[in-house]
Amino acid sequence: MSEQFEVPSPHEHHVEHAHASGDGFASKIAVMTAIMATLGAMLSYQAGSTENEAAMDKNNAAIVKTEASNQWNYYQAKSSRQNLAELAVHIPGVDAAHYQAEVERYRNDKEAARKKAEDLEAQAHEWDEKSEHILHSHHRWAQAMMAIQVAISLAAITLLTRKQWLEKVAYGAAGLSLVLGAMAWLQA
Repeated sequence: MSEQFEVPSPHEHHVEHAHASGDGFASKIAVMTAIMATLGAMLSYQAGSTENEAAMDKNNAAIVKTEASNQWNYYQAKSSRQNLAELAVHIPGVDAAHYQAEVERYRNDKEAARKKAEDLEAQAHEWDEKSEHILHSHHRWAQAMMAIQVAISLAAITLLTRKQWLEKVAYGAAGLSLVLGAMAWLQA
């Protein structure tokens, strides 16, 4: 038959003693810490979510930029062919009318490629701007997360030191976190 021995940690002993003696200060700090941890979890989720969204938008911008580059390459190829057809019009003994028609066809193809490339560049610019805007929001969420982590740490130190002024500093850090979170939410 084996017996199990449990050796409580100093923290567990302190919490048990505080709970048994009806320590309101410790209870208040514990509740505050639990609320801040919950807020921290929500802030962390939002920070990660906005970071992923910004990365996806940046990825979309890169894809569209590649498509625009392809259109500019197509434009350049049509331009080269147009130049060759223009030279061929002036070569004696060739069907000048055929090459003049080719010049016009390449000019039209080139214009369509230019328009499409410019439209794609505008789309890529929009994706980049959207990504930058969301990334700014991400930074605010991350700052709010950092502030709430500081508040939680200060709450733990407050519980250990039982300093009233430190409790106020912890509340201040939590308040700062709320302000930063609101700014992120409003995308300020």
